[in-house]
Amino acid sequence: MIELDRAGRSFKVKRNVVHAVRDLSFTVAPGEFVGYLGPNGAGKSTTIKMLCGILTPTSGTVRVAGLDPSRRRTTLARRIGVVFGQRTTLWWDLPLADSFELIRHLYRVERAAFRARLAELTETLDLGPFLRTPVRQLSLGQRMRGDLAAALLHAPEVLVLDEPTIGLDVVSKAGIRDFLARQNAERGTTVLLTTHDLGDIERLCRRVMVIDHGRLAFDGTLPELMATAPEQSSIEDVVTRLYTAGSAP
Repeated sequence: MIELDRAGRSFKVKRNVVHAVRDLSFTVAPGEFVGYLGPNGAGKSTTIKMLCGILTPTSGTVRVAGLDPSRRRTTLARRIGVVFGQRTTLWWDLPLADSFELIRHLYRVERAAFRARLAELTETLDLGPFLRTPVRQLSLGQRMRGDLAAALLHAPEVLVLDEPTIGLDVVSKAGIRDFLARQNAERGTTVLLTTHDLGDIERLCRRVMVIDHGRLAFDGTLPELMATAPEQSSIEDVVTRLYTAGSAP
């Protein structure tokens, strides 16, 4: 469902060339739920922007659902959903329900399918009490549930999540995690999750990739990741050790 083959993305900063991602290769099969970890500046957001077609790779190839994201961005948008935890895709001054209606038109979702999908998402994410509330008046947890619903209204095959639980309280995090687990298990949605909250990884991900300095430092299961460290190490200890011992720029 996701394929990168020696993908790279460089930026020119004054007279210097910065390699945000370099020679990155991995695949994600349909139905996988994969955690994508790395410190700030490791290349996670650049990878996501290439997957969504926002950035074009300067080397190598990227494919999502069989499409070149930068060349087929409009077509791909109907097959993927994206959530940025620190940036909403909802209309700030409109009630949540009106944002959903606009999204229906943007994705050209047939009305009957939209109603059925919205009813399902409203129930599972408990959106009913604030559907008529302007987005600017929602709590962070409510807005995040709204963003998740917006990303899934067109029933995408792939869901890309960038820090979806950032800033949420314990109860809100648990609700989001349970919802994502069901979405993956019951609908077979392929999910790529970037997060600094290792609780998300432990609860949701069967597979973990760690990126550092734009290169893949680890790709395997969570037990395999834990096996790389001494006994009694926490997942945070293991990931931190990979960051500090990762590939040099």
